[in-house]
Amino acid sequence: MNGPPSPYPHGPMLTDAALTVYRLNGQFLALGDALARPAGITVAWWQVLSAVLGTPMSVAGIARLRGLTRQGVQRVADLLVDKGLAEYETNPAHRRAKLLCPTAAGRAAIEAIDPDLEAAADRVIGALGHEGLLEVVDALKRLSAALEFDPADLKSMP
Repeated sequence: MNGPPSPYPHGPMLTDAALTVYRLNGQFLALGDALARPAGITVAWWQVLSAVLGTPMSVAGIARLRGLTRQGVQRVADLLVDKGLAEYETNPAHRRAKLLCPTAAGRAAIEAIDPDLEAAADRVIGALGHEGLLEVVDALKRLSAALEFDPADLKSMP
């Protein structure tokens, strides 16, 4: 028996999207670990280091860019500095919020990942095609933008 239609038909679609993204996240973390480990870094270190390859950034800026907590990024950034993979430099825009930038060793660690990352990308493109992967990335970016709201705003009125 099917019964009457649900008054909430869209929730299951969003749940399916979330569960798919959670699985995808796990797959990306496993891939990232496999790629980063031979370079002597972790996925978390890679996430933070790659954010500052082009331009030094504050910890808060990295956290916003990567969708992470400032405290979590701060812990990783301090570890990267302790390991000699990054360093803090003065931030002309903010006296207390230093900028994180990679050292030569940090850049070398990221560059060591590149050949295997390219092989992984080639494998994915082999399955999806170049245009197919671009469409997936675009759809994920649109989904991320659509989720940019405060969940507290969803509370039902009494």
